[in-house]
Amino acid sequence: MSYVLAIDQGTTSTRAIVFDKYLQIVASSQKEIEQFFPFAGWVEHDLEEIYATVIATVRDAVKGAKISSQDILSIGITNQRETTAIWNAETGQALSKAIVWQDRRTSEFCDELKKIGKERVYQQKTGLLIDPYFSATKVKWLLDKYDPERTMANSGKLLFGTIDCYLIWRLTNKKSHSTDITNASRTMLFNIKSLEWDSDILSDLDVPKKILPNVKECADDFGVMASEILGSPIPIKGVAGDQQAATIGQACFQKGMIKSTYGTGCFALLNTGDQFVLSKNKLLSTIAYKIGGRICYALEGSIFIAGAVVQWLRDSIKIIDKADQVGKLASEAKDQEIYFVPAFTGLGAPYWDPNARGAIFGLLRDTGREEIALAALESVGFQTRDLLEAMIKDVDGMERGHIKLRVDGGMTQSSLTMKILANLTGVEINTPDIQESTAKGVAWLAGMKIGLYNQLEAFEEEWTLKEKFSPKLSPDERDKKYEGWKKAIGRTRISA
Repeated sequence: MSYVLAIDQGTTSTRAIVFDKYLQIVASSQKEIEQFFPFAGWVEHDLEEIYATVIATVRDAVKGAKISSQDILSIGITNQRETTAIWNAETGQALSKAIVWQDRRTSEFCDELKKIGKERVYQQKTGLLIDPYFSATKVKWLLDKYDPERTMANSGKLLFGTIDCYLIWRLTNKKSHSTDITNASRTMLFNIKSLEWDSDILSDLDVPKKILPNVKECADDFGVMASEILGSPIPIKGVAGDQQAATIGQACFQKGMIKSTYGTGCFALLNTGDQFVLSKNKLLSTIAYKIGGRICYALEGSIFIAGAVVQWLRDSIKIIDKADQVGKLASEAKDQEIYFVPAFTGLGAPYWDPNARGAIFGLLRDTGREEIALAALESVGFQTRDLLEAMIKDVDGMERGHIKLRVDGGMTQSSLTMKILANLTGVEINTPDIQESTAKGVAWLAGMKIGLYNQLEAFEEEWTLKEKFSPKLSPDERDKKYEGWKKAIGRTRISA
């Protein structure tokens, strides 16, 4: 038999999933990882823990599939993007814990770059806005702290990588220091027009080119996983950042198609084809994929807090015991105009305000757990509409009535949440037959590269709709609610 192994290393957990020759899930394993919050606005991960969870889940998944490692023909890796690691090229020891994409420690330096007029220059090259979210200023921070003279970096003793790159290096026994083009495009160090590391930005930030990985296509040769991990060597043939992997898994290969993933955060990608579209509404221009020499760009809207707001309800104020209880609680809410802006780590697109802070507006004497739960779910719908409004403004001829939003991620398991999403955005919401779009996308890349799975065009036709949710609210009622949301957003923005 023929199988593909997908490694999905996310913000809160690591998963390994075995897919068969029909691209169906055979077995999976998942382990949570710890997040560290040493100071306000700082978020870190332990790289050794991440690697240990990868090894454990890979072995568990293969054991659960009841197959031999020799049956696995290829491996795909997808990962939380922008999370930044620098490690010793000889020992493999990390300089420090990885700085997670949510981390805001470089906010002041980002403000300095903006003040000297760098944002427009960087945006035209990288498609990104200057923000602590991206890897570039994290790399500078780490080097400034641990290698201020750049002695180790310039002598080849340090390596930089996002999580995919770090895992590839470890899994191949230090033989491959590589990343894929989608992860490179999220560093703010990579020129997405020339498709190479940008020497001017590297110079600005004092980042030696020597520490950077080789950049490959999404379906490419990334090295071979060492035989001691599963018992036999297995080639790594597919890599993509999690949101681009989900875009591929959702078969959004045609210009104008949109997917939105609801995990810890929410990320919507609009396929813009071979055209680099520079956003005028604070969206990001990024690379959706490069497959078989074909480059595809996208506009992306990033929301920092989506599923994480449910975790907050569970872990911080403890109004639910389990995440899946939030829907039932929200369904019992009274009709109150409560707005919950979950700006726990600032606001992402289209605001990009690192100084905004979370707040709940409209509380009444009889407001209870139910109303807060509903407002938390509605915040995801309102934030998604923010992204869609920006996309409609950025792309000529794009009309709300024609949008069919393909969605995936943990929150899409809740029918109530999807109904809320349809009502508040005013667009049709489509869920796929396989929810694991991120893992599916990277598994397809890995399997397609070795000839196990169909090529792009055939894979596109195989996408299957599971359920669709159409908006039920009237446009007037929807717009009234949205105006309330915009006012609530304005009140959270300290710097506005």
